[in-house]
Amino acid sequence: MLMNPGQGDSVVLRWSRHPRCVGLARWELRKALAGWGLAPLEEAAVLVLSELLTNAGRHARVSPGREIETWYLRLSDTLRIEVHDASSDWPEVREPDLEAPGGRGLTLVAALADSWGVKDRNGPGKSVWAELSLPELR
Repeated sequence: MLMNPGQGDSVVLRWSRHPRCVGLARWELRKALAGWGLAPLEEAAVLVLSELLTNAGRHARVSPGREIETWYLRLSDTLRIEVHDASSDWPEVREPDLEAPGGRGLTLVAALADSWGVKDRNGPGKSVWAELSLPELR
């Protein structure tokens, strides 16, 4: 993990594809939310982050110097979570198969976030993002 605490309202971190990084990333997000006064978003935000980071770790081919990055951005009373990876393959929402053990992550992200999407990033790859606002603002 390479850490760049950012400037007040942003935290940027780099992670390997190792599954334990998801738990560490959740811990860092919880710290940021508490510091920004956005703790009411914690449950949904941690779940959204887990899905996006797990997808990146599972599907992105990451070589040294091309780690996965998480960006946590406070935008007033809204949280933006971004997960950047070097894969050019964009994720797709699939119709959940009730028999399959996975494949529901983006459906869950869409249900929990106010909005979400995918965008190109500087350099190779993409950024998958989601925004959540405090419940009284929805």
